[in-house]
Amino acid sequence: MMRQIILLAIIAVVAAFAPMRMTTSRTQLSMKSNDFKTIAASIIGASLFFGNVARAEVDYEGVKYLGGGDKIDLNNANIRAYLKLPGLYPTIAGKIVTSGPFKTVADLYNIPSLSNTEKDTLKKYEGKFLVLDPKPEYVLDKINNGLYR
Repeated sequence: MMRQIILLAIIAVVAAFAPMRMTTSRTQLSMKSNDFKTIAASIIGASLFFGNVARAEVDYEGVKYLGGGDKIDLNNANIRAYLKLPGLYPTIAGKIVTSGPFKTVADLYNIPSLSNTEKDTLKKYEGKFLVLDPKPEYVLDKINNGLYR
């Protein structure tokens, strides 16, 4: 047992005086160059200063025909625009907004599901309708504009 203790003591002394490995460390500052981030930041920055103006149509001239005026655009008006015309909302108005687009007001009478009494009701308001080119931003909300009570 004594021999084992002496052997362990010798190993510990030898290990204590063994030369350590040399580690090198840099004393200079280093920064990783990331060209992709630099180029991306330059493009984003340039787009802020040299980008085109948004091509959104700010003042749509047909807004007055979407239900706020005397006439209703058959291709773009929301179903609730027909509330002003008694007898049209919701049945006939639903058939109008789910049909189309229309090229003329007369195309309105070609809706297959219209009955003769519904056509007579439409005839009464024919002067209040007009047809403009369908605009995607308004056609999307013709059936449900998301306004709830």
